[in-house]
This record gives sequence, structure tokens and C-alpha cells, in this order.
Amino acid sequence: MPKPLSVKDRLQDQAAALTPAERQLTGVLMRDYPVGGLQSITKIAEAAGVSTPTVIRLARKLGFDGFPELQAAMREEASAQFKTPIRKRDGWDDTKPGSAAFKAFAEAVFDNLSRTIDRLEPGRLDALAGVLADTERRVYLTGGRITRSNADYLYNHLQIIRPGVTLLGASPNVWPQYILDMDQQSVLIVFDIRRYERDLKRLSELAKERGAELVLFTDQWGSPISHLADHVVNALIEVPSSWDSTLAINLVIEALIAEVQTRVADSAQDRMEALEDMFQSTRIFRKST
Repeated sequence: MPKPLSVKDRLQDQAAALTPAERQLTGVLMRDYPVGGLQSITKIAEAAGVSTPTVIRLARKLGFDGFPELQAAMREEASAQFKTPIRKRDGWDDTKPGSAAFKAFAEAVFDNLSRTIDRLEPGRLDALAGVLADTERRVYLTGGRITRSNADYLYNHLQIIRPGVTLLGASPNVWPQYILDMDQQSVLIVFDIRRYERDLKRLSELAKERGAELVLFTDQWGSPISHLADHVVNALIEVPSSWDSTLAINLVIEALIAEVQTRVADSAQDRMEALEDMFQSTRIFRKST
């Protein structure tokens, strides 16, 4: 069964129906989501410059009985952000036989894909593709312990279709030499999902200080890097497993790769043909017969 909507999901669904005061309040709740919603109702209202009745009205508009119920939901989300792998199975049904368990897992993944697509802001993919298709800009990529594979996947495709793409070394000890070369023409792409990594946040801060444009791929709750990023893609990751699923992130990555290749089609073709010639000369791949 699909997981219930998060507070962020509800805010996004109701965005068009919010009053200006409610939008101000939403900005405060999202600034350090979901921890930002765990203060008292008075402090939240003061931070947003609205009245406490506005906070209550927003909670009810989102489908809660009142502010305490909304805050309880955000408290649960804050707890979920920092679950260890051994606790991530809590709340999922472990009694299904193998085939039924696979179906439940697949259904959760499909739900993640569908909801990620629904919540991808209009124009987000176009904006990202425009940034990455600018071959005058140097692109740097990195990810965390789990998401490094996503960064590696995007890197492998981008560096085939355009020049100037660098995958940062896994150790933070070597990052300063990459940061040194970053400037306003640089783009840093970071992948960071729950159990968010301090090193990635510090890297993002230093890159922004150098003037780099920051792209973040994160989960439905949002990495602390979100408030630094120029572009944020939120993908749903929860599945009935001790490990989170990054398939929804990869869906966006593959769509992005396709769009970037379309935009740099001529130069990409020349680059790919030259690469094929190298493969032939080095006999890396087996010839088809």
C-alpha cells in the first residue's frame, strides 16, 4: 500500500489554493523541512509574520484537525529522515511470501516513480537541461555513500556527449583541488538522500562561495543542502526494505541525459563517433558479427 502523503506533498498539492499569508508560512515550514515545523505555533507564526489562526487554517487546509496533528506528522517525518537501515523496515509488512513481497516492493517503486513525476515542477527538467547543455560550463558531480552510483551513472553519460565533465574523487580530502578550479561558469551536481552527509553540505557551501551553480538531487524530505541549491529535484525513495530506492532519481537522470543529448546533438554525434573509433582501435568491445 502506498505511503501516506507527507506534509511537503500536501503543501505542493495545495500550492495554487494558498493565500499570500499561507504562502509566507509555507516558506518558513519548508526552509528547514521538516525540523522547521517542530517549534511552537507562536514561534512559527512570528517567523512567518502571520497570525496563529493562519497557522491553524493552513493545517486544516492540508487535511489535519489542527496544528498539533500537523506537527505530529512533521515530527514523524523528522524521525524517518534519520532511520538507520536496520529500522527502515519498521512499519512494513514482512509476512508476505516471496512473490507477493516482490509485488509489494515493485508497487512501492512504481508509486515512487509516479509521485516523483507528478511533483516535478514544470520547467525543472528544461532548466537543468539548459544548464548542462552549455558546453562552455564545466560540470562537477558527486554523491554520498549510496548515491555515488547515481552520480557515476550521470557522469558516464554526460562525459560521452559533452566535454568538461568531472566526477569528484570519493575522498573529501581531494575535494579542495576541484573547488579551487570552480567559478561562476561551473556547475556542481550533488546527490544527497537521508542520513544526509556533512561533507557534501560543506562541499556545497564552498562551491557556492566560489560562485558555482548548484544542482541537488535529494529525497522527498529534502537534504539540508536544499536551501543552498539553485535547482532541486526531490524524488521519492521509500520502499519495503532496509535500503532506500534511488530508481526515481535515476528516472529523472535518464530523462535529463536524453534531453541534453538532443540539445547538443551535432557536437555529441561527432564526439560519440570519435569515441567509437577509439573503441575500435583499442578493441575494448567485441565486434558484432
